[in-house]
Amino acid sequence: MADIIINTLTFTVRFSVALLIASMGEMFNQKAGIFNLGCEGIMSMGAFLGMLVPFTVGGAGIVPWYVNISGLLLASICGCLLGLLFGLVVITFRAPQGIAGIGMQMFGVGLAGTLFRSYIGGQQSISGIEAVSIPVLSNIPVLGKILFTHNPVVYLAYLLVPLAWFILYKTPWGLKIRAVGTYPRAADSLGINVNLIRFQSLMVGGAMAGFAGAFLSLCQAKQFSAGMINGRGFIAVALVYFGQWHPTKILLGALLFTFAESLQRQVQIFGQSFPYEFLAMFPYLLVISVLTFNRKSNKLGPSALGKPFNREMRI
Repeated sequence: MADIIINTLTFTVRFSVALLIASMGEMFNQKAGIFNLGCEGIMSMGAFLGMLVPFTVGGAGIVPWYVNISGLLLASICGCLLGLLFGLVVITFRAPQGIAGIGMQMFGVGLAGTLFRSYIGGQQSISGIEAVSIPVLSNIPVLGKILFTHNPVVYLAYLLVPLAWFILYKTPWGLKIRAVGTYPRAADSLGINVNLIRFQSLMVGGAMAGFAGAFLSLCQAKQFSAGMINGRGFIAVALVYFGQWHPTKILLGALLFTFAESLQRQVQIFGQSFPYEFLAMFPYLLVISVLTFNRKSNKLGPSALGKPFNREMRI
C-alpha cells in the first residue's frame, strides 16, 4: 500500500509538468484578455518538433544534451510563432476567439500529424532527456523519490510558478498585462499599446505551450504519436479558470488533476472488476465538477476576457 501511495505521488509530480507549463502560458494569454483554445494544436506541434531534432541527429541512439535542448528551443519558437499567428487572427482581424482557437487546434494537430507521417512515417523512439536524481536530497526517505528523482525540466517547470507570479505582480510588464485584460480602455488612455501587449502575451503563451508539448515527447513518452496530447491543451485552459488566474492555485489544480490521473493508472495496474474507461474518465469529471461549483472564478477573471479592443468603436 505504501508503494502505491509513493508511486502515485511520484507520477503526480511528473505528469503535472506539461499541464503546468501550458496553463502558465495560457494564464498570460487570459490575463491580457484573450483565451486560446488552440493550445492543444500548439502543444502538438511542439511535441513533434521537440522529438524531430534528436531523431534527425541520432535516431533512437543517445545524442548530446544540447541536441535535446535544441528540440525544446525549436518547439518554443514554433509555439511563439503560432501564438503570433493566433494574435493576427483575433487581435488584428478581431475574429471570435473561441472559433479561432478551435481552428488553431485543428491546424496544429493536423499539421503535426501530417509532418510526422511524411518525415518519420511510424512510431520511433528517441533517447530523450533522462531523469536526474539530486544528490543527498534524493536519499531522503519517501520525499526523496517523490520530489527529487525527476527530469531536469520538471524542476524548471516548478520554478516557473514563482517566476510567473513575480512577472505578473512585481514588474511593469505584468501590470500592463493585467491592465489590458481588466480595463483596456483605461490602459489605452494611459498610453499603453493594448494590442502590442496582447500580442506579446500570446507569443509567451504559445512558446510555453510548445515547450510543454516538447516535454511530453522528449522527456515523458520519448516518442511522438498523433494523439499524445490527448486533451491536455483544453485541460490547461480549464486549469486557468480552476486556479482563478493565480500561478499558485493553477499549480494546485494541475497537481489535483494529475493525482486523479495517476491514481486511476495505479488502480488499473492492480486490476479492477469494472471497465477501465470509468477510471480514465475520473480526472476529467473531477475538473468539470470543480469548475461547475467554483462560481467565484467567473467573478475573479479579467473583465475584458474574450472581448476584442477597438479604440475607435469604444469596445
